[in-house]
Amino acid sequence: MPRSRVLAACAVPVVALVAVAGLAPLPFAIAQPGTTTDVLGKDQGREVITITGAPVRPTTGQLRMTTILATGPGTDVDLGDVADAWFRTDRAVLPHDNVYPPGKSDAEIEKRNLGQMKESQDAAAVAALNYLKLDPEQVEVDLHLADVGGPSAGLLFALGVVDKLDGDGDGGDLTGGEVVAGTGTIAPDGKVGAVGGVSLKTQAAARDGATVFLVPKDECSDAQAELPDGMRLVPVSTLSDAVASLRDLGQGQESKVPSC
Repeated sequence: MPRSRVLAACAVPVVALVAVAGLAPLPFAIAQPGTTTDVLGKDQGREVITITGAPVRPTTGQLRMTTILATGPGTDVDLGDVADAWFRTDRAVLPHDNVYPPGKSDAEIEKRNLGQMKESQDAAAVAALNYLKLDPEQVEVDLHLADVGGPSAGLLFALGVVDKLDGDGDGGDLTGGEVVAGTGTIAPDGKVGAVGGVSLKTQAAARDGATVFLVPKDECSDAQAELPDGMRLVPVSTLSDAVASLRDLGQGQESKVPSC
């Protein structure tokens, strides 16, 4: 058999293997910028934050919590999907098990995410009331956000409660009337924790009009990747940090505000 025919014959199984590999599901999830929600406003016709037992002030500006949208736990991701996402700034390729707990059904994952959201809301209410030195037994905070799971809205929930009850502490809005976005978990003592997908969340924030983004301090470098033009990153470690930075920004004291 001529050498060219031998090479051609040998190439057939190689091409077949490449084709199969390209179609085979891979252990990844593809994420992209998700929705944002103003925690000072309404979601599905209902106030996101409802407070009873203390005077609530009207607010201007927005505090937008941010999300990422990932392929579902049972969605097959192939080589073509990964290659496409790899070269796009608005996509991220993530290990599947980093996004979804292994061995869990879709229903179990949804239940877990909603449980994390409820815990985050409870922690946010306690953190905000502790910061304001208000008695949780006398002031009731109800937080509502439909169709969103996970703990990463905690910081923004807490800031929303502070803004509705105290503003900037001097009669003005904590937002300074601007559109502020951010992400971060919150503990009852006010500590802010890291989350995931911050470079995608900054893109979602910019798309929806934000010019300031609050980011957990340990994720500054991640947030700087693909940072939209005109977006200011403000690193925070605690709820107090976040409130102080927003107050300084609103009062025009930008030199006092830390940056990544």
